[in-house]
Amino acid sequence: MEWREKGGVEWLEAELPGARAAFSTRSAGSVKADPEPLARALGLEPERIAGARQVHGAELLHHDSALSPPREADGHVLTSPGLAALVYTADCLPVVVAGPRGAAILHCGWRGLSAGIVARGAAAVDAGDAAIGPGIGPCCYEVGDEVRDAFDGLGDGVAADRMLDLAEVARRLLLDAGVERIEPAGLCTRCEAARFFSHRREAGRAGRQAGVAWLDPAGA
Repeated sequence: MEWREKGGVEWLEAELPGARAAFSTRSAGSVKADPEPLARALGLEPERIAGARQVHGAELLHHDSALSPPREADGHVLTSPGLAALVYTADCLPVVVAGPRGAAILHCGWRGLSAGIVARGAAAVDAGDAAIGPGIGPCCYEVGDEVRDAFDGLGDGVAADRMLDLAEVARRLLLDAGVERIEPAGLCTRCEAARFFSHRREAGRAGRQAGVAWLDPAGA
């Protein structure tokens, strides 16, 4: 991944086979409130970017030559260039997967991860590559027994006492889904207050950054 900036908007960009992904920062403002600054910086048309009402589940919206009507969903599958999709985050992980059948962007909190959103997204595009955007790190993500126990089957190393490594959970689930190449951002949204919104740090008053994915016409 590489840092990019345009017009005062800074984002982290990942290149995947046939697709690109961008993970925004506070510099774009709260993307949920106003997506246009980020869209302009990325060179995307706001009306061609799909979103949804996120409910911490595993439902996916599929978009081919046109955007599907918005509804409750926590992921988007793109199969045609010219469209983009986003998920909003403020500690949860934005995860992008890409394969020969397109790309998917996934909103990955612990509930969505435990409900199987990674496997569903990877299967939808036959993913071989993934990028894990910024989210709350194991340094800051203290959880209860219900959350920790949800990932017991992943083995040692995903939790230390009550501190959960959400990105490591996502990485192992991606590997289980057959994704071979995984690039993590390795950035904690709670620690990096100057750069990211954080639901935990800002006690529920946080804005929302976004993960955005689109197919690269040159590589599609």
